[in-house]
Amino acid sequence: MRRLLVGWTARGAGLAIGAGSVLLLATVFASALNVLALVFIAVLLATALEPFIGWIRTRAPFIPRSLAILGVYVAFFAAVAALCVFVLPIAVGQANVALGRIPALLDETETWSKTIQQEQVRATVQSLVDAARSRIDLQAPSPAVVIQAGLTAAEVFAAVGTTLAIVFFWLVSHARLQRYVLAFVPLDRRGGVRRAWNDVEGRLGRWFRGQLVLMGAVGVMCGIAYVVLGVPSALLLALIAALCEGIPMVGPLLGAIPAALAALTVSPELLVGVLVATGVIQFVENNVLVPVVMRNSIGLSPLIVTVSLLIGFAAGGVLGAVVAVPFAAAIEVILGRLQDRTVPVAQDAGAVDKVDLGQDDVEVKLSDGRGDPRRPKRPRPA
Repeated sequence: MRRLLVGWTARGAGLAIGAGSVLLLATVFASALNVLALVFIAVLLATALEPFIGWIRTRAPFIPRSLAILGVYVAFFAAVAALCVFVLPIAVGQANVALGRIPALLDETETWSKTIQQEQVRATVQSLVDAARSRIDLQAPSPAVVIQAGLTAAEVFAAVGTTLAIVFFWLVSHARLQRYVLAFVPLDRRGGVRRAWNDVEGRLGRWFRGQLVLMGAVGVMCGIAYVVLGVPSALLLALIAALCEGIPMVGPLLGAIPAALAALTVSPELLVGVLVATGVIQFVENNVLVPVVMRNSIGLSPLIVTVSLLIGFAAGGVLGAVVAVPFAAAIEVILGRLQDRTVPVAQDAGAVDKVDLGQDDVEVKLSDGRGDPRRPKRPRPA
């Protein structure tokens, strides 16, 4: 009896310790969700750059891998630095000009609202103008606001620097890290785990490269269209459209709203032109760019993509929705590796599956589940 009591006590203590460990890990992951998402984005970027390293090694085998990694990373870092030096200052200047035009726009809107005949519509427009003015502080910013803005800018630069550092470390130590992880896997399963790892990285890299190409193409097309139409702050609006393109489902709509508002400050005709140009760009993207760029990149059904986006948005907001699709693709690859692909599932529930048991072919009825796999198949009459 005493021995039984000691055994149950040890099991209970082990269960409590295990549950506490799981709860602790869940709490740590929940509190570090933003950091984990940042690391995941860095890994996505590293997998997107990996094929360029392989291309250099294939064309010039005499170049060491470390030197190829350094060259690709320097080229990528130079592209990011050029974007920050030449594009962002112009965009920030255009943003300041656009913010400076908001008071005049509100005054014009208030004057126009007084000409509306219907009382309810006039009251609604006036309330919107008042709400917009209440949220805009036209006075000089307080020291607390300046300090908070500086801290936010510092956090953004720190996040970008951390991401670039993780990308470099992942590229350099990728092979070593893979060997280290595979050392914990039994010898007979290492090949399958390695192939699954490479499949996940390949799919994630293709998806991320496709997203970057789509964002760049949409940004360029929007920039050209806005410049030709004469929309104010064309570069800023094109940059916003490119960034919003990375947001699933609602990204194109969010990217078109600032351009429509900027066009409305000039004339209704310009608003119509911006809406037409946006519609044409979205048509070209959905019917030309997406089928060409994203072909065989992610390999997920629309249902899984939609559900993963909803779950990601509910769990982590916009950032969660961004990483939801590649995360779902990684899970799909892992589950695909675990499937028994030697015995396919019949499409019809009443069909007959062929099972090879090392003897003759036998029949297994799926409709009633009473098929006997040991019973030989009866010869069919001619």
